[in-house]
Amino acid sequence: MRLVRAELERLAARRFVQLMLALLVVAFAVTVATTLAGSHRPSPLELSRAQGQAAEAVRGMETAHTRCLQIKQGTLPPDENDYLPRDCAEIDPALAEELPSTADYLSGVFVFAHEAPTLLYVLVAFLAMFGFLVAASYIGADLNSGGVVNLLLWRPRRGVVLAAKLGTLLGALLVFAALTTVVFLGTFWLIAQWGGHPGALDGSFWSDLGGRWGRGLLLVLLLAALGFAIATLGRHTSAALGAVTAYVVVWELGARLVFEILAVGRPDRWYLSSYVAAWLNGGVRFWDRLACGGNSGEFCEGYYSLSMGAGLVVLLTLTVGLVAVAFTAFRRRDLI
Repeated sequence: MRLVRAELERLAARRFVQLMLALLVVAFAVTVATTLAGSHRPSPLELSRAQGQAAEAVRGMETAHTRCLQIKQGTLPPDENDYLPRDCAEIDPALAEELPSTADYLSGVFVFAHEAPTLLYVLVAFLAMFGFLVAASYIGADLNSGGVVNLLLWRPRRGVVLAAKLGTLLGALLVFAALTTVVFLGTFWLIAQWGGHPGALDGSFWSDLGGRWGRGLLLVLLLAALGFAIATLGRHTSAALGAVTAYVVVWELGARLVFEILAVGRPDRWYLSSYVAAWLNGGVRFWDRLACGGNSGEFCEGYYSLSMGAGLVVLLTLTVGLVAVAFTAFRRRDLI
């Protein structure tokens, strides 16, 4: 416990951590100010008009579905402008995941139910960057300055010391991310109550938002562990920054261009960003422009999917592997 307490004090005292916290607060303030400036509380007339438009849109969907069924049954001749899917159930409003709502037709109004998922992803992006940079600087600066050597004189067990540093970092980041999320989303919920519109905040909404938050939080912790591991291997903060920069430039950008020139099928399978997107979104679909090149039939399914499970497996494998290598190297090498 003394070691963990000491690491918490060291972490909180770092100027880089304090700087990142200040930047996070500034970004939060700018986002709140922008939202307040672009939103207003809808009047009863606006709400009534929006409700009518939503009801009319639902009736239009019902009419289109009924017409599709009649055309398929042969009781109604099709019009040249009719959209006929292979199965009329595809346009059945009773089976739709989401129907038009009042909030869809409110202009210049911040709707919490619509904007919360996007705001949550923005927060996750900030926290992921924060966690990666803080983790890399936390261990990188200690290794480069000799702070770890001094700590080992007090607690001469390398594995325990490094595990305490990583565990303290991840624990503090977990608490910080949870508190930040409550403050962040709570602020925008209040804005929606007093200067916007809440939208449909039912059980399915909170369940979906909670799932997104849980996946985002795990991603933040994994990226922090990655930054910690890479900086440990490189013995410097810049090692983590250089590794990420090299990966993005050489692979995420360079390899995309090469795969495009070589006409490689399903190229998104080879990028880490694709698995991050699959994990955050609960699965993701990509378009393969080569899938239907030689298909002479009327229909071709050119999409392919990456599942949430695949994203988790890739992220966990990469993180656990690099952390294990970092611990092994830390135990064996000369720190002086």
